Amino acid sequence: MPPARRIDRIASANTSFLDFIATWDRLRHDPDIADFAFGNPQEMVIDGFPQALVAASRPLDKDHYAYKRSEDAARSTVAKVLVDWHGLPFEPEDVAMTPGAFGAIATALDTMVDPGDEVVFSIPPWFFYETMILDVGGVPVKVPVRPEDYDLDVDAIAGAITDRTKMLIVNSPNNPTGRIYPPETLRRLASVLSEASQRRGSPIYLLSDEPYARLVFSDAEFSSPSRYYPNTLISYSYGKVLLTPGQRIGWLALSPRMPERESLREAVFLAQVASGWLFPNALMQYAVDDLERMSIDLAALEAKRDRLGAALTALGYELRLPEGTFYLWVRSPDADDVRFVGRLADHGVLVLPGTTCESPGHFRISLTASEAMIERALPVFATMAP
Repeated sequence: MPPARRIDRIASANTSFLDFIATWDRLRHDPDIADFAFGNPQEMVIDGFPQALVAASRPLDKDHYAYKRSEDAARSTVAKVLVDWHGLPFEPEDVAMTPGAFGAIATALDTMVDPGDEVVFSIPPWFFYETMILDVGGVPVKVPVRPEDYDLDVDAIAGAITDRTKMLIVNSPNNPTGRIYPPETLRRLASVLSEASQRRGSPIYLLSDEPYARLVFSDAEFSSPSRYYPNTLISYSYGKVLLTPGQRIGWLALSPRMPERESLREAVFLAQVASGWLFPNALMQYAVDDLERMSIDLAALEAKRDRLGAALTALGYELRLPEGTFYLWVRSPDADDVRFVGRLADHGVLVLPGTTCESPGHFRISLTASEAMIERALPVFATMAP
């Protein structure tokens, strides 16, 4: 029997990603490869993380390893953090624990989006938004960011809203550009969404995808859309700030200012159950209180940003230094970015082609690469310079 038709649509939407993954899988275990392709750890995990999991693994009662939903202690920890961080009166019941931001986004889409509903997001995007929207039967609507500074094009977003628009996804700090959207942009966006919601008589929801919200450099400041727009859901992952993407733990939070949040709490839970029990495993939930106190070295990350950014600029590459995340978004010297990335790979350097993020003519560098990888890569970038 053939697969479901939506799987064919999903495959078509991910052709460039799947092609690149084949190359990455073939080369990434070569000890001489400088791997800048994804936000994977290229050095040992931060101190304290293994110890937190070991401590969480000790059974305290017979239910320690029983089926888990959103554990009360984990939800309480997250709610307290959100009160201080986002300045809103979150309650534990507003928080759904999920297997990373991936699980949080899936839960939000399953809760809010019906087949035929439109979901707007900006390009260049994280490369799985379209996939996940298609999987729930939604219609992806893509709006380019402003090319001069990668800020949201609020006027273009307003023009893309129709009577079928159900949700807007905003990712700040943004993957892949590293842009943090400023308060003035978010205020204008909130005004557009409020006016459109009032005009059509039903809310347009904003999903604020914030997995990099703690990876903010010293010359920038993060502001959450939830401060400006009531009908906001927030997705988050610990895998970025801890650089442990294989340990899936995150959450989805409903804004306390959302008028119907109490009824939506139950809807979120039902979506988690129906979508395949989208709850994180027991150990990760028990460890959340400890994980909240940990982070990779942001100063070291910023030093890599500054070093690579300055070196590439001196070589003639065009880029804008990111304000957050662990990525550099660079214009490719060759308009065919896939070809350029292939040439880099032939010389032992793996980066992500911009085509994967629906932006041909660019490539993305992950700053999670080790210092040794940077040393090996700089001469290659020099050879391939414009």
